Amino acid sequence: MTAMPSSPLSPYIVVRNGAAALEFYKQAFGAKELFRLTEPSGKIGHAELDFDGGILMLAEEYPDHGALSPATIGGNPVTLCISVADAGKAAERAVKAGATLTRSVKDEFYGERTAQVSDPFGYRWTLNQRIEEVSPAEMQRRWNAMLDG
Repeated sequence: MTAMPSSPLSPYIVVRNGAAALEFYKQAFGAKELFRLTEPSGKIGHAELDFDGGILMLAEEYPDHGALSPATIGGNPVTLCISVADAGKAAERAVKAGATLTRSVKDEFYGERTAQVSDPFGYRWTLNQRIEEVSPAEMQRRWNAMLDG
């Protein structure tokens, strides 16, 4: 038996249309589907995607178990962050797959070039491209300077 890949932290999201979500994440972010458990009706009870070693798990809604999607609860306070080689190209790819650009590419004080998109299933994604190594002390200095305006 082959062991399933594991990740120290694996977000588990709930969506309304699992098959569409799996296809979107593969197209938008290049994720690889590891497996899915599908009910006879076609409803996805559990699926796992590999994001270059990071595992994202998802299921469709199961209201009896409190598993509700952002569309059902009217929002989502979580942002998923993904490391990419090129934030601009990653944002373009995600938008082409159906995401909405919510924050244009920007160089940040903490040494990353970022963009943010919202996927069709109610989740925000920040696309992070490392452009500079910044120590925590330098990051704090820059943060303070930014706050002082």
